[in-house]
Amino acid sequence: MSRDDSLDQMGRTAVKQNIHGIMTFLLGYPPFDQMETHHLAWLVEHCQLRFYAAGDAIIRPSDGPVQHFYIVKQGQVRGERRIAGQDTPDTTFEISIGECFPLAALIGDRATRTEHIAGQDTFCLLLPRVDFSELVGISPVFRDFALRGVSSLLQQVNLQVQRQAAETLGAHYSLDTLLAQIAIRKPVSCSPVTPIGTAVRMMHEASVGSIVITDAQAAPEGIFTLRDLRRIVAHGETDLQRPIVEVMTPSPCYLPSTASAFDAAISMTREHIAHLCVVDRGRLVGVVSERDLFALQRVDLVHLARAISQAESIASLVALRRDIRHLVDSMLAYGASAGQVTHIITLLNDHSVCRVIELCLRQHGDPGVPFTWLCFGSEARREQTLMTDQDNGMLFEAENADQAAAYRQQLLPLAQQINQALAECGFTLCKGNIMASNPELCLSRAEWQARFTRCIQSATPENLLASSIFFDFRVIWGEPAGAQALFGSVLDMVARNSTFQHLMARNALAHRPPIGLFRDFVTSRSGREKDTLDLKIQGLTPFVDAARVLALAQGISETSTIRRLQLLKQQEAIAALDADAYTEAYEFIQLIRMQQHQRQERERQPLSNRLVPDTLNHLDRRILRESFRQAQRLQSSLALRYQL
Repeated sequence: MSRDDSLDQMGRTAVKQNIHGIMTFLLGYPPFDQMETHHLAWLVEHCQLRFYAAGDAIIRPSDGPVQHFYIVKQGQVRGERRIAGQDTPDTTFEISIGECFPLAALIGDRATRTEHIAGQDTFCLLLPRVDFSELVGISPVFRDFALRGVSSLLQQVNLQVQRQAAETLGAHYSLDTLLAQIAIRKPVSCSPVTPIGTAVRMMHEASVGSIVITDAQAAPEGIFTLRDLRRIVAHGETDLQRPIVEVMTPSPCYLPSTASAFDAAISMTREHIAHLCVVDRGRLVGVVSERDLFALQRVDLVHLARAISQAESIASLVALRRDIRHLVDSMLAYGASAGQVTHIITLLNDHSVCRVIELCLRQHGDPGVPFTWLCFGSEARREQTLMTDQDNGMLFEAENADQAAAYRQQLLPLAQQINQALAECGFTLCKGNIMASNPELCLSRAEWQARFTRCIQSATPENLLASSIFFDFRVIWGEPAGAQALFGSVLDMVARNSTFQHLMARNALAHRPPIGLFRDFVTSRSGREKDTLDLKIQGLTPFVDAARVLALAQGISETSTIRRLQLLKQQEAIAALDADAYTEAYEFIQLIRMQQHQRQERERQPLSNRLVPDTLNHLDRRILRESFRQAQRLQSSLALRYQL
């Protein structure tokens, strides 16, 4: 009997002697904790236990198609790849107790692309390939995990968050639900010549709050709602025989039935409307109301957005913004992802900023200079959480430097007032003074152009690191054409300047994910931040910075990190599987961050991005560690691309 055969026999004997103990061990780790007991027992009965000394190669690319499914029972395994031009292999991942490998190679019936090395003395449970295939066939839970890997675990976390929020709110709904499932199937409609009185009677009989005016082909031409009825009554309208076309709202907003409830919520919130048409192939097929979307017990998104946009004072705006935390709870209960929630928070923040500007203009008076209010950073990327500060600026048109200086003096007092009012509403004043009240950020379009040109053409790593925030910017209020033209020219300059791209890539490697070669997480060792890591700087920033560099280099104008990754995938600048993995990792870190902020808000603690990893459950720890590893992979890819 060969040594390997002898080891296999000993491994099978060890497993048979301790089936109960091994099952108990596996029940502490996903996906095994979700499997049927008899399926888990079948898995254990067909496994063998094998020991690997530190430094031993467990599987190599040269071994050919993978023959076993491995579960780490004790110790640690690291994945290494040889990269051209490097003397030492690159550690691409680490696998800890309770984790398994190599799923992709087994599913693809191929060799592993990565050498798996025992990082320390390690015991693994080995399931032969034929038994792995049989287990995939008999266990739905294991099959889902085998085919989707960490994605299936991430779904478990999302469902767990959703259940917890739903238990708090007593509600369950999914914002991914298609409009085809929730829209009124037979919407009330009429022709343009229908008398107002007749249309109102049709609405009353159907117990709906809107009627759609359609042409002969059932294409929507307008919409009439109870709000429109109140408006014409308030204006003294008494002739209800006039045709509805004279009082309807023309060109109503619409979406296809394949759009999601989240898409409808965003459209309704952005446009301040309570009803949305559902149109397929040019024909009206349904209507969705805010009541259909949000039967929330605490906060109605569309109502809250409208109330913010109509607030009569800064004090009332402050009171309204307290409801945003309740809204976040509700959105999670309705199945919203981290990206959807941050998008909604940003949308409500945009409404708040616009209303603050309008209220300040009412109090301050028209400065006499048309201006555009810009936002930078996370607000520009639509990635804000409950913890946010101000990053903003002003743009205006001027014919020359003297006129620009004069206009600036007219605008700065208003900018100061707006920044202070935003601070009252919970938008913390920027410690770095990245605010419109800073004369260096209240500039004419020509001055902004000159600033970006200097940064791109004569950038140094130091000043580029300080100014990289300006490469994520978006118009919040005012005429957008000037800012759009400015950003278009910035994209052109970046695309043509490889030196600038190289410096941006170098800066994108400044913040390293907090994991080491032989530890779960790298945390601060002393001081007030002892045993913590920074979810924003160490976790999210590597994705944000890398996606920004790659997007600017490809001429992508989108600012959202997730959208940048999606567009980079479409342009094949990033492999599809990698882009999806980066997206999932980014969204999970953001979810952990939001959960922490919600908990701190409920407990009336200061909001902080610093996390104590030991407070997480095993599943969250595992996926967070994997998410940080994806950030490492993205940085390694960026370094290779730019030869850093």
